[in-house]
Amino acid sequence: NVKLGGLGPDHEAMKEKKQKLKLQKEYSRQIKEYNMKNITFAQRVPTKPQVTSSVTRQKALEYAKKIPRPKTFLSRQSDKGVTQEGVLPQTSDGTRFPEIPSLETLRSRHEKEKEVVAAFKALHIL
Repeated sequence: NVKLGGLGPDHEAMKEKKQKLKLQKEYSRQIKEYNMKNITFAQRVPTKPQVTSSVTRQKALEYAKKIPRPKTFLSRQSDKGVTQEGVLPQTSDGTRFPEIPSLETLRSRHEKEKEVVAAFKALHIL
């Protein structure tokens, strides 16, 4: 029962290979589905309890209460409190807005700066 070679294709061997590849693909698809089910189940289980994070947060809050706060520029300015026009406007947390210079002082400053720029242009520095 020995079949000697020929020039044409071997249809029986090709059918066997095709069937073998089909079975391999089916098996890999089943394994993939099984693994996907196990992965989604594993992701639902929490790895760490949430209690420890709240404990560390409490410790951090206690530490933050104990450290001294730096003195800011706004706190020194809020001690003045009263300007020429009356009381400075306050924000909702109690800090006061800085004083706004009047229009006349801004105009005079602008004129002085214009004179300085004109002097520089005359000297050909700019």
